Amino acid sequence: MSEEGGIRHGTPEFRRTNLAMFAAGLATFGLLYCVQPLMPEFSREYGVNEAQSALSLSLTTGVLAFAMLFAGGVSDALGRKSVMVASLLASALLVLFSAWAPGWHALLVSRTLLGLTLSGLPAVAMTYLGEEMDAESIGLGMGLYISGSAIGGMGGRLVAGVLADWVGWHAGIAAVGLGGLIAALVFWRVLPASRRFVPQPLHPRAFAARFTGLFRDAALPWLFAEGFLLLGAFVAIYNYLGYRLIAPPYRLSQAAVGSVFSIYLVGIFSSAWMGHLAGKLGRRKVLWSAFALMLAGVALTMARPLTLVAIGVVAITFGFFGGHSIVSSWVGRRAGMAKAQASSLYLFAYYMGSSIAGAGGGLFYARWGWNGVALFVGALVLAGLLIALRLYRVPPLTDVVTPPVPMSRGAMP
Repeated sequence: MSEEGGIRHGTPEFRRTNLAMFAAGLATFGLLYCVQPLMPEFSREYGVNEAQSALSLSLTTGVLAFAMLFAGGVSDALGRKSVMVASLLASALLVLFSAWAPGWHALLVSRTLLGLTLSGLPAVAMTYLGEEMDAESIGLGMGLYISGSAIGGMGGRLVAGVLADWVGWHAGIAAVGLGGLIAALVFWRVLPASRRFVPQPLHPRAFAARFTGLFRDAALPWLFAEGFLLLGAFVAIYNYLGYRLIAPPYRLSQAAVGSVFSIYLVGIFSSAWMGHLAGKLGRRKVLWSAFALMLAGVALTMARPLTLVAIGVVAITFGFFGGHSIVSSWVGRRAGMAKAQASSLYLFAYYMGSSIAGAGGGLFYARWGWNGVALFVGALVLAGLLIALRLYRVPPLTDVVTPPVPMSRGAMP
């Protein structure tokens, strides 16, 4: 790696960075989403309905969304790696505690605090990659990080769901917490120290100015909206899929419902492949296809045969991970010197989509069943497709002069 060019694929630093980021994605998304297949278990044990059970995830992602607005600024002052390490270690320990939370409200409190502790990883990871990776390698690097996220999201759900059948959901959550702790230690040891990071003191006026400057860009506000729609649609599907599959006519076991999350494996391929393809052909030319694929998948899930439902979920998962890889790397490329703030705003919108649409889907399920959820998600995906087509007309980055970000004395631009 050269100081000027950043980390390039094929180098030892690239392999170490991706191993560390893979471990980080594995831990973060396993810890975050391990409760998703357990929502029917929460309904049975605590006597709560579908929308209330979904709070075990929606509260986490809601707090996570707001906390990430400030996580980037904290990392500007304290350093990228130190903030990410502290975030992962604290989150793993908190999930271990939540496995034995004494009651529904204690579980919700622990899941709410998890949103705060997790906030130091996702936004800062995007910023670290944007700063340290070579421009030609960032798409692949971001895709590989998201591949780790896919395995973590799948593994956390799969482990928790299967162990819930064998030894109870408490042991399932504990196992995920222990795995997260191991991954956090690997991340700590392997991730290269920042070489291109320059500390920026926390000046409130400059901090706010870096945020507002981003909204003058022609693409960034629309990319933030795409994040909201992508994760909102995806989480709504998976939140209520378990309720559908344990009910007639399928009557699947909790272990079988947990194994459905192995579909996440397609995200390992799609995030890296579509991210690399977008880097070669242009993000504007590839993004719309991810939403079109998701829309087709939503339509298939409304069919009765389980095979068609599974194919539909595969299509949704492939499109989601590919779309997220494209949009997240695009945000980093257009943000200029305000990468931390751009990452924070993107992930704020991203996780607010999970919180709002993830809980809102329960209202549609309670009133109209699965078809209600599918129509709700279809509307979100259609909006994302229309925005992607609009983004097609945005000039490429080489034709854009990114507006300067106002700053105060002592702050970096």
